[in-house]
Amino acid sequence: MTKNFQIVVTGASGFVAKNVRKYLSENNIELISISRKNFKKLKNETKIVSKDYNEKIILPKIKNSNGLIHLVGIGKQSIKNNYNLINVEFTKKIIHLCKKANIKKIVYTSGLGVSKSSSMSYFVSKYQAEKLIIESGLDYTIFRPSYIIGKDDLFTKYLKKQIKKGEIQIPGSGKYSIQPIHIKDVSQIISKAISENKFNKQILDLVGSESISFQKYVTLFSKKTKAKIKKINLESAYHDAISNPHSEFGVDDLNLLVGDFSGDHKKLQKISKISFQSIQELLKSGILL
Repeated sequence: MTKNFQIVVTGASGFVAKNVRKYLSENNIELISISRKNFKKLKNETKIVSKDYNEKIILPKIKNSNGLIHLVGIGKQSIKNNYNLINVEFTKKIIHLCKKANIKKIVYTSGLGVSKSSSMSYFVSKYQAEKLIIESGLDYTIFRPSYIIGKDDLFTKYLKKQIKKGEIQIPGSGKYSIQPIHIKDVSQIISKAISENKFNKQILDLVGSESISFQKYVTLFSKKTKAKIKKINLESAYHDAISNPHSEFGVDDLNLLVGDFSGDHKKLQKISKISFQSIQELLKSGILL
């Protein structure tokens, strides 16, 4: 990136945003980071905490920035925050802010498996957000990520919690595949996407080079622990997700997990030209524990 590059990051307190911000900050990029929750300020960073993303507060500070990385999203619905409100209506607000602030480029994280034929409510809302961005007239890069893993991602936290209990539960057969990508690779790719023109008008699967069954992932993750692995009936897991608000899995969590979604890593590799972290090597090292 060139000097005097200024980037806006929304959802600044989230796992992906924390790591992307750290990467950009370490590379001397000026940041304006916004969140509804409080967060730790980094060097070269202007911090904005605003529960409703107040335009009067935000707009003067983000004017003429070089790009915006939109990382606000939810993986589970509630009465206060549903998919349409956060993924669709909030994206409309961010697009509006970009236009008023003369920001030409937006990078957005959607979801692996999102398409025009999506029927799951989470995917439908993500697809609608993608459509809004594509039709906005802004330059854009849309990423459709698989599981983004690191020390503090939600998936890793879930597995650590299960290990502490002494048993990791696998819904159904566990043979369905996931295609995880490490957060350091994600941070590097998003940084490239915001500054390199070859990423413009692209929709890319944000996936690692290796597909791995959920059962194998869990086995490798827990190899250096004493935790047992137990398969649970998939129907029972769905019933618990529907009826128990404290269930380990939500309905959409299960849909994403057993959906067996795969992404086009070769296309991502070709355009990003980075060396990807081997997830299996990472798991075998025990570094995520």
